[in-house]
Amino acid sequence: MNNETPLAYFITWTIYGVHLQGAVTGWRKRCEGEKPPQPLLEFWHAERLNHSIELLNASEREAVETACRKHSEHRNWKLWAINARTNHVHAVISASGYKGTTVRDQLKANCTRQLREVNTLFVDRPIWSVGGDVQFVWTEGDLSLTIDYTLIAQDRKARDS
Repeated sequence: MNNETPLAYFITWTIYGVHLQGAVTGWRKRCEGEKPPQPLLEFWHAERLNHSIELLNASEREAVETACRKHSEHRNWKLWAINARTNHVHAVISASGYKGTTVRDQLKANCTRQLREVNTLFVDRPIWSVGGDVQFVWTEGDLSLTIDYTLIAQDRKARDS
């Protein structure tokens, strides 16, 4: 594994409750990768949610994207692409000198603050799942593919399903 700073991070985080452990749509276990569906485990987690699942509407998605742009500009990070969906967010970002998890957590925190300002439903409850995914982008070719996936392929996936 390369110990240098990656060219960019591909960061994904999800709405609270939409991707539970055991999900038949696919799930990952921290530090263990992809896992097979386990419907009983998914049901067990679903029964223990403390709050309803609240998907993002168009204005909330715009607020998330704006918060990411503003924070990236404040930190002098290069935000290559941002795409807030109803149930998850993708960001492609270069942040030299920062760990990917730090970048992810700062973006999520700023998005949380912004969403709580625009919708009181999000006050005093979680908006996001814990953590999220951070992948390293090492080459310009991979950067281009990751940007395309973030900005274009997400819409194709919805149309194809």
